[in-house]
Amino acid sequence: MRNTAKITTAALAAGALTLGLSACGADSASTDGPLIVAASPVPHAEILNYVKDNLAEKEGLDLQVKEFTDYVTPNTATQDGSVGANYFQNKPYLDDFNKKNGTDIVPVVTVHLEPLGLYSHKVKKADDLKSGATVAIPNDTVNEARALKLLAANGLITLKAGVGNEATPSDITKNPKNLKFKELEAAQTPRSLDDVDAAVVNGNYAIESDLKPSKDALILESPKNNPYGNFLAVKKGNEDDPRVKKLAKLLTSPEVKKFIQDKYAGSVLASF
Repeated sequence: MRNTAKITTAALAAGALTLGLSACGADSASTDGPLIVAASPVPHAEILNYVKDNLAEKEGLDLQVKEFTDYVTPNTATQDGSVGANYFQNKPYLDDFNKKNGTDIVPVVTVHLEPLGLYSHKVKKADDLKSGATVAIPNDTVNEARALKLLAANGLITLKAGVGNEATPSDITKNPKNLKFKELEAAQTPRSLDDVDAAVVNGNYAIESDLKPSKDALILESPKNNPYGNFLAVKKGNEDDPRVKKLAKLLTSPEVKKFIQDKYAGSVLASF
């Protein structure tokens, strides 16, 4: 799930761009060449590589997967044509990114949900957090709001009525445990667990850190009516690229649904 005012990933993004795009070129812009897709390593690239290794050849799709560890470069690379598509984000995040960066990236098909969760190495239940406990939360606009809404939905804080996807700690109206918030890049939140009392972690980063959201999270987002499903996305105008259509079909196939269910055991949920 970010080139927002709070993100400081320039060095990371530049490194990812150098390493990840060295093999990319004009082919990504040609509908006759391979379809190069930028993706977060887990679970997005794993799902794409399952498609590449098991389904793509039969559909006549030449699929190449490029992994990125940040939430900025996949969109900038899609916008400038270095890659043909990306798979790593949700709609509130994309809307925010497009607005702030003047990009015109659009969703193609929603594939899965990674439930956001609260984790801790120090307590077993959210209610056990002590007064004044420090909670790490993602520092990008959308995921920070998402984290705060998760805490509010579970009674740890109360947010200002009507606050949306730009909520920050300043929008907290009640904080009975006097929680303190440490704002970090999303990728850093699981690494902070030894230094804070708890952390709200995106599903993909939780899995990469050997956390099992369905078992380890103190509280976890509900999939019901959840707007944060992750999707395949392209630059506007490329939705009808035959390669993109083939990949969209494969990503929402029964085979991929079974792969998600078997591999992630409820930590990643198919959205189709």
